[in-house]
Amino acid sequence: MAATVHQAFRATAAKWPQHPFLCILPETAQVYGVEPGELTYAEADARIEALRGAYAAAGYGHGHRVGLLLENRPAFFLHWFALNALGVSVVPINGDLRASELQYLIGHSEVALIVALPRRHADLAEAAATTGREVRICGPDDAPSQAPFAPPLADTEPGEMTECGLLYTSGTTGRPKGCILPNQYYLHCGHWYANIGGLASLIPGAERMLTPLPLVHMNAMACSTMAMVVTGGCLIPLDRFHPRSWWQSVRESRATIVHYLGVMPAILLQAPVSPDDDQHQVRFGFGAGVDRTLHQVFEDRFGFPLLEAWAMTETGSGAVVIANREPRHVGSNCFGIEEPEVQVRIVKDDGQEAGAGEPGELLVRRAGDNPRYGFFNGYLKDEGATAEAWAGGWFHTGDIVRRDADGALRFVDRKKNVIRRSGENIAAVEVESALQHHPQVKSVAVAAVPDPVRGDEVLACIVPISMPVNGTAREAAAQELVQWALGQLAYYKVPGYVSYLDALPLTATNKIQRGELKTLAQKLLDEDQCIDTRSLKKRQGDPQ
Repeated sequence: MAATVHQAFRATAAKWPQHPFLCILPETAQVYGVEPGELTYAEADARIEALRGAYAAAGYGHGHRVGLLLENRPAFFLHWFALNALGVSVVPINGDLRASELQYLIGHSEVALIVALPRRHADLAEAAATTGREVRICGPDDAPSQAPFAPPLADTEPGEMTECGLLYTSGTTGRPKGCILPNQYYLHCGHWYANIGGLASLIPGAERMLTPLPLVHMNAMACSTMAMVVTGGCLIPLDRFHPRSWWQSVRESRATIVHYLGVMPAILLQAPVSPDDDQHQVRFGFGAGVDRTLHQVFEDRFGFPLLEAWAMTETGSGAVVIANREPRHVGSNCFGIEEPEVQVRIVKDDGQEAGAGEPGELLVRRAGDNPRYGFFNGYLKDEGATAEAWAGGWFHTGDIVRRDADGALRFVDRKKNVIRRSGENIAAVEVESALQHHPQVKSVAVAAVPDPVRGDEVLACIVPISMPVNGTAREAAAQELVQWALGQLAYYKVPGYVSYLDALPLTATNKIQRGELKTLAQKLLDEDQCIDTRSLKKRQGDPQ
């Protein structure tokens, strides 16, 4: 059995060499400037082997880390698998990250090389220079630069527990945490998906899975990719979710499975009803967070089930739960009942077990001798946070759920101080830290406020150095703040609302009172005391 992602891919390429591995639709190809069409497993294998040889010749090997800023392009997969063959871990880099975020990621991950789109080379070089580290930068079609240092584990062979990827996830204490994900994590994701059955049954050698989700997240990189690799299916990565052309993409690609975020069904339902709504080959959608009031409406209109699931970057498929069998309790935020391989506890604030229907924090682990099987290996350079997450031998998810009398689990809320906007987790403290550097900001606190389409939106409460004299001046100041922030943070983290205050709700020790802030944020929004800056929140380079 394969011990690495690359070995799993090669086994599938040997079994189904002429089956398509990737399908790049014309719309995606045009956005990326690449050739449209399909890439077979045999063709991909040949390109991967050529890249593997080039990396080996340049001195890259077991224990190195290489950053990949390649969006959802075919090159991402080819470079990932080639590097994995050598025992090199890849660090997916979100193309929306800006200066301070890149500096942190490069320094924290200690990447030896970054393979990136040429237009980002200058940004990356500048960020790398501030870390004091020697980092090579090249394009996806360039010969890799010579490794700046020898492979740390050159004398050992890569295996199941070798680090395959380092994925960064937002924490509640400011800086994102680097989740160390071994080959086992990715392989288990693929095998779990291949065997889960029920409404999510996969047909070997026949599936075509379309995903608009980014490869910097575990859903696309681990679940979607490895499910197709393990079963010999075809992955159809989009550059992003395009509502207007979504159904055209679904039909043109002959997709049998689609992956979604909760925001997508709400947007798709806004389109006029058409007799073609159910004219497709999709058997099911896999995702999380669909608005419960729209869940049944979507399924009735478009003719396939949206299978709600729960997992985290840290848990992978080691503790995934999915509503893949009836009754799914559509419209109730139900994400199913755990399989026997997964153990679940729901714990109240006092540490006692929650009763039926009572909300509490979700704790999970793997059944059997290894409670961490399929999970992440830990947080990079943060043993304390890893130990805290695993306190008492259970992984503490920070999510509030309840179990009803029938055993079904239902999502209630998030315990952590995280803003979830269009599927992206945003740490309030990270945004606050960036905004605090603006020359006109004396102090700042960030909170979530509801958004009818994106779930949450970011509200920044600003205590300025000098209060703007009137509404016009405040609006101009807010727009200038947001424009400045777009150069510091990914666009989705930038405030969608700004409110200017004389003081923030603080504790006696000058810490932000998060509960009071949440109440205040809602009041400010309800009383129209916020400056709406959502129209400014665009990816850098998008039309204004």
